[in-house]
Amino acid sequence: MAQQHHDLTDSAAGPVTTGDALEAYLRAQATGFLRALRLYRETGGAANGSAGTGESVDAARALRRSARRISGSLHTFRPLLDPGWSEEIRPELAWVSGTLALEHACEARLERLLLALHRLSGATAVPVQTATAGAAGVAGRSRGSGVEPGAGAGTGTGTPAEADAMTSAGTAPGVPDGLGALPPAGAVPGAAAATASVAVGRRAAGPGPVPQKAAAGHPAHPAVPDRGNLTVGAAKAGALLDRQLTLARTRAHSTALQALGSSRFHAVADKVAVLASEVPLLASAATTDLRPLAAAAEERLRDAVSALPLVTAGLPYNAEALVHGLSPDPAPHPQDAPWHQVRLLLRLHRYALEVLHGGADSAPLDVRLLSAGQALDRHRDASEAAAAAAQAARTPRIAPATAYALGVLHADQRHEVEAARYAFQRSWQKQTIGTSTS
Repeated sequence: MAQQHHDLTDSAAGPVTTGDALEAYLRAQATGFLRALRLYRETGGAANGSAGTGESVDAARALRRSARRISGSLHTFRPLLDPGWSEEIRPELAWVSGTLALEHACEARLERLLLALHRLSGATAVPVQTATAGAAGVAGRSRGSGVEPGAGAGTGTGTPAEADAMTSAGTAPGVPDGLGALPPAGAVPGAAAATASVAVGRRAAGPGPVPQKAAAGHPAHPAVPDRGNLTVGAAKAGALLDRQLTLARTRAHSTALQALGSSRFHAVADKVAVLASEVPLLASAATTDLRPLAAAAEERLRDAVSALPLVTAGLPYNAEALVHGLSPDPAPHPQDAPWHQVRLLLRLHRYALEVLHGGADSAPLDVRLLSAGQALDRHRDASEAAAAAAQAARTPRIAPATAYALGVLHADQRHEVEAARYAFQRSWQKQTIGTSTS
């Protein structure tokens, strides 16, 4: 399928875009950053016990969005800006964006892994996500994925190592979803006790499929078919992942709250406030064409893509993503790094296009770039999920069924990495045509 391709170096593509466009774009993004920060503070950063309200989640997302665009634009068009100022604020904005993204990443990773365990166990229904706060929310998510919240811990069926690892990695009940504050431990002891008693009763009855009770307002899910050790191990693996990633998410939440109240963040906010009224452009920026700098960003993207193994990625079921899958090295998968770099360069290219066209709403929709970016996002998510499964599998002395389930889960996510690379190759290799007038 042919896609329209805009040549950034073509003088006939439109009027010359100078530093005035960059100034207007940076001011707009700085204003959006301050507006999102005000909304985040008005909602208390969800620290008022609202358990991750939609306003606080949207505000945090808008903060990250504006910080990324300001930082990316400062990188692409740095020859037109005061070098000392831009090099000082750019890493600080990256720190803000990365800190705010950690909690959402842990939550999305846990949901992805639990859904994969549910699917690999042969379940016929997708678990329903509940919006209940506190331990009821955590228990509801575990029940929806066929996972007992206390599986393998203190019930006499899991190994002592599993119980110790899950207990030490766990958190107190009452951890809400989203950017909510943490209610005091034991906020809903009745729900936790009921869940534990149900778990013990099910284990006493054997590992076979048992119909689950319907939650309030939701129909009961069909029983999970018996798949031997995979189904038994999947429940314990899901509980272990839930404990570990919930702990990581809680820590990320605390880190974000501390960061947003620190003097470091206040200094960044002050600089962004100044940026909203005065952009430190060089004197030559007023007459400098921005298109060559944007074209340089596109060229860096193309060079990085040309270094990817697209020929191998274009072969279905090539199993390249599974190479080194049994490596004991806990470091990130080495073959994923070039793909992550392309994802970052693709973002910089998109932000440069937004500057040239006066904002994200005015930039032309490039389906090719959109689909390629979505494929790289799936690649990143699957890669990090596979790493989380591998990390859980390194827990000492876990049961063989649990280790087997985590191994299958890791391989499943590496296959998702392979599928994302294939989708990116298909999107990027689409034939492009130059713009023409009729």
